[in-house]
Amino acid sequence: MNAIELRQIHVQVQQKHILKGIDLTIEEGDFVTLLGPSGCGKTTLLRTIAGLQKLNGGTVVISGNKVADGSLAFHLDPAKRGVSLVFQSYALWPHMTVFDNVAFGLQVRKQPKAEIRKSVRAALDKMRIPELADRYPGELSGGQQQRVAIARAIVTNPSILLLDEPLSNLDAKLRTEMRAELKRLHRELGTTIVYVTHDQHEAITLSTKVAVFFGGELVQADTPRELYRHPRTLQVAEFMGSSDHPLNRVEGMCRVNGNESILGTPLGSFRLAGPDGGADRAVVLTLRPEDIALHETRVPGSIPVKVEDVLPAGGETLVRASFGQEKLSARVMGDPDYVLGRVLYATFREDRINLYDRETGSRLDTKLTTITPVLEEMHR
Repeated sequence: MNAIELRQIHVQVQQKHILKGIDLTIEEGDFVTLLGPSGCGKTTLLRTIAGLQKLNGGTVVISGNKVADGSLAFHLDPAKRGVSLVFQSYALWPHMTVFDNVAFGLQVRKQPKAEIRKSVRAALDKMRIPELADRYPGELSGGQQQRVAIARAIVTNPSILLLDEPLSNLDAKLRTEMRAELKRLHRELGTTIVYVTHDQHEAITLSTKVAVFFGGELVQADTPRELYRHPRTLQVAEFMGSSDHPLNRVEGMCRVNGNESILGTPLGSFRLAGPDGGADRAVVLTLRPEDIALHETRVPGSIPVKVEDVLPAGGETLVRASFGQEKLSARVMGDPDYVLGRVLYATFREDRINLYDRETGSRLDTKLTTITPVLEEMHR
């Protein structure tokens, strides 16, 4: 059974169209991350699922039950939807102990005290904070407060857990630790999790599926591997890069020559194959920094590049290099001591290159089968 089905979701807030026809299916046990820049609508969608935001059009179905229908102005109360929500601000009661904060939802349901104690202890154990039961939120670190907030959410054994940027207030070390805890929790509980973030690394690390949003529209929903390796649009491809590992982008032209389709770029010429390769068009070639290899001596199919900058980062190094007017970034494992201005030789993983129509931004279904000798001829 599907845990959540969203069909043609439209939401307007203060006459502004925030969500524009969202279609998304989340299966039971999935860890789905809603990813996108600030203002793209991902938190609004989470609030719509939770019932904190009414929709203007479309339907929301949770565990087979319709909980919202815009055409009928039907909106089921949040408390009756069988979901738990963890806010970015944690929203802990400052005058209550950790135990009482976690127990609050069970007390509202008027469960027996013995059952409440057992459930709260189990939730605190799952979050590895049983020793904090008698403390108050003001006595806790940010990471501890986050664990308490999640313990409060899971104590009722919800089938669906909604998390709204829960790690954004933590420092880098704590975020890494909490990512591991969330993965462990998902693995142990099997709960369906819907998670909101603008952090691409976080999304790829945690999720079974990632849904990318821009301007209130769902652009691509895929596995982390497929999303990273084969972004559906140029906009997604560039968003999935980062300032630390920027996407390499090269302009080019596809030309059909008889039975062959040739891609000409400043890096040289490539022979194309595939259903979208048989048309003349302007394209953009993209390649991740880790898919460029640098060699100290010339190898077949390589191009000479000049080292412009070396940015060590512990176990890896980002090397910025130039090839004529083109700027390339290569991710190298280790900490090579390259001298600025030195000439190295770059090769590319052809199977990792993506091509996009320059006008539409859509990915083309083509493959680079060979690199023609022009790459070496250009610089002999």
